[in-house]
Amino acid sequence: MENIRLDFQIERNDIANAGTVSSLTKRHLKKRGLSRSFVKRVTIGVYEAEINVVIHSYGGTANLNIENDYVEIEFKDVGPGIECISTAMQEGFSTASPYAIENGFGAGMGLPNIKSVSDEMYLDSSEDGTTLRIRFYIKDEDYENKPINK
Repeated sequence: MENIRLDFQIERNDIANAGTVSSLTKRHLKKRGLSRSFVKRVTIGVYEAEINVVIHSYGGTANLNIENDYVEIEFKDVGPGIECISTAMQEGFSTASPYAIENGFGAGMGLPNIKSVSDEMYLDSSEDGTTLRIRFYIKDEDYENKPINK
Protein backbone atom coordinates (compact mmCIF):
# COMPACT_ATOMS: atom_id res chain seq x y z
CA MET A 1 0.00 0.00 0.00
CA GLU A 2 1.03 3.55 -0.61
CA ASN A 3 2.63 5.43 2.28
CA ILE A 4 0.84 8.62 3.31
CA ARG A 5 2.46 11.79 4.60
CA LEU A 6 0.35 14.77 5.56
CA ASP A 7 1.26 18.04 7.27
CA PHE A 8 -1.16 20.16 9.26
CA GLN A 9 -1.06 23.60 10.83
CA ILE A 10 -2.75 23.90 14.23
CA GLU A 11 -3.82 27.32 15.50
CA ARG A 12 -3.85 28.43 19.11
CA ASN A 13 -7.29 28.38 20.78
CA ASP A 14 -8.96 27.28 17.52
CA ILE A 15 -11.40 25.01 19.31
CA ALA A 16 -13.86 25.17 16.38
CA ASN A 17 -11.37 23.30 14.15
CA ALA A 18 -9.87 21.10 16.85
CA GLY A 19 -10.30 17.51 15.77
CA THR A 20 -9.52 18.09 12.09
CA VAL A 21 -6.21 16.23 12.25
CA SER A 22 -7.74 13.25 14.05
CA SER A 23 -10.72 13.16 11.65
CA LEU A 24 -8.50 13.12 8.58
CA THR A 25 -6.24 10.50 10.17
CA LYS A 26 -9.28 8.35 10.90
CA ARG A 27 -10.46 8.65 7.28
CA HIS A 28 -7.11 7.45 5.91
CA LEU A 29 -6.91 4.54 8.35
CA LYS A 30 -10.43 3.39 7.50
CA LYS A 31 -9.61 3.53 3.77
CA ARG A 32 -6.74 1.13 4.47
CA GLY A 33 -9.18 -1.37 5.93
CA LEU A 34 -7.86 -1.13 9.46
CA SER A 35 -10.09 -2.43 12.24
CA ARG A 36 -12.43 -0.25 14.20
CA SER A 37 -10.50 -0.90 17.43
CA PHE A 38 -7.14 0.05 15.86
CA VAL A 39 -8.60 3.20 14.26
CA LYS A 40 -10.21 4.17 17.56
CA ARG A 41 -6.94 3.79 19.47
CA VAL A 42 -5.02 5.96 16.99
CA THR A 43 -7.81 8.54 16.78
CA ILE A 44 -7.92 8.93 20.56
CA GLY A 45 -4.17 9.54 20.74
CA VAL A 46 -4.16 11.98 17.83
CA TYR A 47 -7.19 13.89 19.12
CA GLU A 48 -5.76 14.27 22.63
CA ALA A 49 -2.44 15.52 21.22
CA GLU A 50 -4.17 17.89 18.82
CA ILE A 51 -6.29 19.37 21.62
CA ASN A 52 -3.16 19.86 23.74
CA VAL A 53 -1.59 21.95 20.97
CA VAL A 54 -4.79 24.00 20.62
CA ILE A 55 -5.33 24.75 24.30
CA HIS A 56 -1.82 24.79 25.77
CA SER A 57 0.48 26.28 23.12
CA TYR A 58 0.81 29.25 20.82
CA GLY A 59 0.11 26.99 17.81
CA GLY A 60 2.05 24.33 15.99
CA THR A 61 2.14 21.57 13.44
CA ALA A 62 1.24 17.92 13.09
CA ASN A 63 3.00 15.59 10.66
CA LEU A 64 1.23 12.32 9.92
CA ASN A 65 3.08 9.34 8.47
CA ILE A 66 1.20 6.14 7.61
CA GLU A 67 3.45 3.26 6.57
CA ASN A 68 2.57 -0.38 5.99
CA ASP A 69 3.67 -1.41 9.47
CA TYR A 70 3.04 1.67 11.61
CA VAL A 71 1.30 5.02 11.99
CA GLU A 72 3.36 7.85 13.44
CA ILE A 73 2.35 11.41 14.09
CA GLU A 74 4.58 14.16 15.40
CA PHE A 75 3.22 17.30 16.99
CA LYS A 76 5.47 20.33 17.41
CA ASP A 77 4.26 23.49 19.04
CA VAL A 78 5.58 26.88 20.00
CA GLY A 79 5.93 27.66 23.74
CA PRO A 80 5.32 27.91 26.59
CA GLY A 81 6.37 24.30 27.07
CA ILE A 82 5.68 21.81 29.83
CA GLU A 83 7.37 22.82 33.06
CA CYS A 84 7.59 19.30 34.51
CA ILE A 85 6.80 16.35 32.25
CA SER A 86 6.46 13.84 35.09
CA THR A 87 3.85 16.06 36.77
CA ALA A 88 2.03 16.63 33.48
CA MET A 89 1.79 12.85 33.02
CA GLN A 90 -0.25 12.51 36.21
CA GLU A 91 -3.96 11.93 35.66
CA GLY A 92 -5.95 15.05 36.54
CA PHE A 93 -3.05 17.53 36.40
CA SER A 94 -3.87 20.45 34.14
CA THR A 95 -2.64 23.93 33.32
CA ALA A 96 -5.59 24.67 31.03
CA SER A 97 -6.77 28.24 30.69
CA PRO A 98 -10.23 29.34 31.83
CA TYR A 99 -11.15 29.58 28.11
CA ALA A 100 -10.28 25.91 27.56
CA ILE A 101 -12.11 24.80 30.68
CA GLU A 102 -15.21 26.82 29.75
CA ASN A 103 -15.21 24.93 26.44
CA GLY A 104 -15.04 21.52 28.07
CA PHE A 105 -11.30 20.83 27.87
CA GLY A 106 -8.45 20.70 30.37
CA ALA A 107 -9.40 17.72 32.56
CA GLY A 108 -5.75 16.66 32.77
CA MET A 109 -6.19 13.34 30.97
CA GLY A 110 -4.59 14.16 27.60
CA LEU A 111 -1.04 12.93 28.12
CA PRO A 112 -2.02 9.90 30.24
CA ASN A 113 -4.57 8.90 27.57
CA ILE A 114 -2.01 9.32 24.78
CA LYS A 115 0.48 7.13 26.64
CA SER A 116 -2.12 4.44 27.32
CA VAL A 117 -3.26 4.07 23.68
CA SER A 118 0.06 4.43 21.84
CA ASP A 119 2.75 1.80 21.37
CA GLU A 120 5.51 4.39 21.66
CA MET A 121 5.46 7.94 22.97
CA TYR A 122 8.29 10.47 22.88
CA LEU A 123 7.82 13.80 24.67
CA ASP A 124 10.31 16.65 24.95
CA SER A 125 9.60 20.18 26.07
CA SER A 126 11.26 23.49 26.81
CA GLU A 127 10.03 27.04 27.18
CA ASP A 128 10.32 27.33 23.38
CA GLY A 129 7.86 24.52 22.70
CA THR A 130 7.00 20.87 22.88
CA THR A 131 7.55 17.89 20.60
CA LEU A 132 5.33 14.85 20.98
CA ARG A 133 5.74 11.83 18.73
CA ILE A 134 3.42 8.86 18.99
CA ARG A 135 3.61 5.58 17.12
CA PHE A 136 1.13 2.76 16.61
CA TYR A 137 2.33 -0.53 15.14
CA ILE A 138 0.06 -2.21 12.59
CA LYS A 139 -0.19 -5.98 12.91
CA ASP A 140 -2.06 -8.36 10.61
CA GLU A 141 -4.90 -8.66 13.12
CA ASP A 142 -5.42 -4.86 12.98
CA TYR A 143 -7.04 -5.21 9.55
CA GLU A 144 -10.75 -5.88 9.09
CA ASN A 145 -9.82 -7.89 6.01
CA LYS A 146 -6.16 -8.54 5.36
CA PRO A 147 -5.00 -6.47 2.36
CA ILE A 148 -3.82 -8.33 -0.72
CA ASN A 149 -0.70 -6.19 -1.26
CA LYS A 150 0.41 -5.50 2.29
